[in-house]
Amino acid sequence: MIQYIKRNDLEEKKYNSCIDKAVQSRIFAFSWYLDIVADHWDVLVLGDYKAVMPIPWRKKFGIKYVYPPFWLLELGVFSSDETVDINAFFNVLFDNFKAVETRLNTDYSAQESIHFLVAKQMQSLSMKEGYETVFKGFRKDRRKDLRKAENAFLIEKWNDNAEKLISLFKENVGLRTPNIVNKDYDILRNLMQICVEKGVGEVLSVYNKENKLVASGFFLKHKSVVTILVSSTDFNHRKNGENTFLIDRAIFKFQKNYHVFNFGGSSMKSIANYFLSFGAQTQNYQQITYNNLPFLVKLLKR
Repeated sequence: MIQYIKRNDLEEKKYNSCIDKAVQSRIFAFSWYLDIVADHWDVLVLGDYKAVMPIPWRKKFGIKYVYPPFWLLELGVFSSDETVDINAFFNVLFDNFKAVETRLNTDYSAQESIHFLVAKQMQSLSMKEGYETVFKGFRKDRRKDLRKAENAFLIEKWNDNAEKLISLFKENVGLRTPNIVNKDYDILRNLMQICVEKGVGEVLSVYNKENKLVASGFFLKHKSVVTILVSSTDFNHRKNGENTFLIDRAIFKFQKNYHVFNFGGSSMKSIANYFLSFGAQTQNYQQITYNNLPFLVKLLKR
């Protein structure tokens, strides 16, 4: 039986143990991570935490709805038992929420077409064979970028100040994504600090020979996977392969202890092609997009 468990009533130790042992284990699903990034969240729980589905939610016009928080890339159902019926969770989810938008993860894919599931893509790179093998898979334009970076004397700096990354992002990527507001940056700041303290996050910055910050990224580490959570370049300094150098240096460092480099991904063709040029492969996942609100409420929600 699947139960709806409120966050305050959650048996946290059992929940986190389920996430840790799950076939689909993701850092984004741990209670401490969700406590930071989600306004509110509850959980659908099968049996004695045999399987769980965390649900971030908000309330508007007195109606609770499931939403995708910033800085959270994958969720879904988590269990060590691959035979768990995920569709049963969907039924309970829609009994409790009339509007749902949430990402699943790349370890789940519906066998048949379901109207509320939207196909999405992300990109990941296998690092099992080591850096030299990975580098051979780089396309010519990535290798050209690295030669530019070398000639420009770009410098990598690990464990840089996270505030510099946030400022760089706000002044560049952030100007093109106005839906990211100050509260989201405050959450990101707190998230990066706690991830660094827990030893599951690292900042890498790239400086030019004038000691100007030209690229920076934050990387999450979980089991055998490293994921780019957020990154940015200085849009006025993108002629010397700054972003390629950033990713290359991250791959070089992490390939020693991790097997997969997750680009965080995009279904946008131009961004996806850039990630694929590092030798990455496309990973498919699905997003739940469900709206069973009354017609007038739908109009208000727009």
